[in-house]
Amino acid sequence: MNFNSKNPFLNSKRFSSNTESRTEVHQAQIIDYNQEMTVSGTINKTAILFLILCGAAMVTWWMAFNGMNPMLPTIGGAIVGFILVLVSSFKPQLSPYLAPGYALFEGLFIGGISAIFELKFPGIVINAVGATLVTFLVCLGLYKFRIVKVTEQFKSVVVAATLAIATYYLISWVVSMFTSWTPVHYGNSMMSIGISVFVIIIAALNLFLDFDLIEKGAREKMPKFMEWYGAMGLMITLVWLYIEFLRLLSKLSSKD
Repeated sequence: MNFNSKNPFLNSKRFSSNTESRTEVHQAQIIDYNQEMTVSGTINKTAILFLILCGAAMVTWWMAFNGMNPMLPTIGGAIVGFILVLVSSFKPQLSPYLAPGYALFEGLFIGGISAIFELKFPGIVINAVGATLVTFLVCLGLYKFRIVKVTEQFKSVVVAATLAIATYYLISWVVSMFTSWTPVHYGNSMMSIGISVFVIIIAALNLFLDFDLIEKGAREKMPKFMEWYGAMGLMITLVWLYIEFLRLLSKLSSKD
C-alpha cells in the first residue's frame, strides 16, 4: 500500500517505477545518465528555490516597513503560488519553470505575512526561522542516519494525521465565514497552543516522507525534471512548518 506525503504532488505515483511511466519520461536516460534525478541535484535546486523565496520575501517585507501596503502582493502571491502547485501536480515535466515561479510568488506571501507578525510581535520572525531550520536539520539527521525509518505504518499515521488537520482547517474556515463561531485553534488558550504544537509535529514528520520520496525518485532513476518537482515539494512542507511556528510563537507571545 502506498501513502502520499502531505504535499499535493510529492506522492508515490509520481516517483513510481512502473514500466509505462518510465517509457514515457525516461527516453533520454538510455543515452545520457546525467539526465537522471539525483539527491544532490534535488538539494541544489532546493537551495535555488530557497534563495528565490528569500529574495521575493524581502520585497513585501521592505514594503511593510516603509509605509506601503503589502497586502496585494501578499495575497496575490499566495493565490498564484497555490495555482502553480496545482499545475505542477498534474504537469511535473513543467516543474523546471513552475518551481522557480512558485518560490517567487510564495516568497511575496511569506514576506508579507512575516512582516505582519513582526510588526505585532518584534523578534518573532527570527525565532520562527531558527525553529524551522533546526527542525529541518534534526529531521534530516534522523533520516540520514536511519534513526527514524519511514515504514508503511509510519506513512499511514502521518498521512492520516495530515488529512485530519487539513479537513479540520477547511471545515473551520468555511464555518467561521458563515457563522459567528470561533475555531478552537484561534486565540492563545492552552487548547489552541496544544493544537499548534500538534500541527508542527505532523508538519515535521512530513519532512521524513518528503526525504524518503526524493530518495526513492533518485533510486528509481526518474528524469531530471523531477529534481525541481521534489525540491518544490520540500519547499511546500518547509513553508507550512514556518507558518505554523509563526502562529505558535505569536500565541505564546500574546500570553505574556
